[in-house]
Amino acid sequence: NTVLAQELIRFNGLINVIRSSLANLDKALKGLVVMSADLEQVSNALAVGKVPALWSKESYPSLKPLASYIRDFTDRLHFLQSWIDKGMPAMFWISGFFFVHAFMTGAMQNFARKYQIPVDTLNFDHFMLPLDAYDAAPEDGVYVYGLFCEAGQWDKSKEELGEPEPKVLFSTMPVMHFVPAAKAAPHTNWVDEPRDAEGAPEAVGYYVCPVYNTAARRGTLKTTGHSTNYVCPVVVPSSKPQSHWIKRGTALLMQLSD
Repeated sequence: NTVLAQELIRFNGLINVIRSSLANLDKALKGLVVMSADLEQVSNALAVGKVPALWSKESYPSLKPLASYIRDFTDRLHFLQSWIDKGMPAMFWISGFFFVHAFMTGAMQNFARKYQIPVDTLNFDHFMLPLDAYDAAPEDGVYVYGLFCEAGQWDKSKEELGEPEPKVLFSTMPVMHFVPAAKAAPHTNWVDEPRDAEGAPEAVGYYVCPVYNTAARRGTLKTTGHSTNYVCPVVVPSSKPQSHWIKRGTALLMQLSD
């Protein structure tokens, strides 16, 4: 509920910016107030179907055009409203959070309080689940959905990361179970892979896949120490060497750009 309250504060701030800018733009077009540089920029952006910079400053990261952005924005509000009306959901739309790091930290804190474990010793284990929906929350951790895979896809039959279909850039990942565990974080820096007798890299059974908010895959560090784009690593089962996926630029995205 703390995470929900914080999310509502952030979204209400964005709603106020959007509402006030549109109300002032309407007054400026009627000649009731002066057309400032910010209002002119909002007007020009709306005319060409882009998200105004005034909104982007207060918004979650997004590369979507205006129509898709508004649709995505309202979907996020409906997700939060459903949480308020019906209580905590069994599955969380991880892409719908304004600040997803707070949600993941909250999940770890709940686990740490339950088992009396220092929260700074916890990291997530990741499990890909077979079903598309679950009616009950797990005993520990959280069920999440809404991630997309670029340059790869989840192979349900083999239960591992596989090659994408021809001409398919993005694929939907399955529901995942994020389970806190007292363990070190996945090693995200490059290390030399084991090699066979012929010098070819060998598989280690998984790929440490980066998760990004947008397809831009770049961001800046905030004062909190979190990136504005990079979210976290997710360990995905794979029968191919990690270098295979690194060369393809395989990554998970919170949202697409269309």
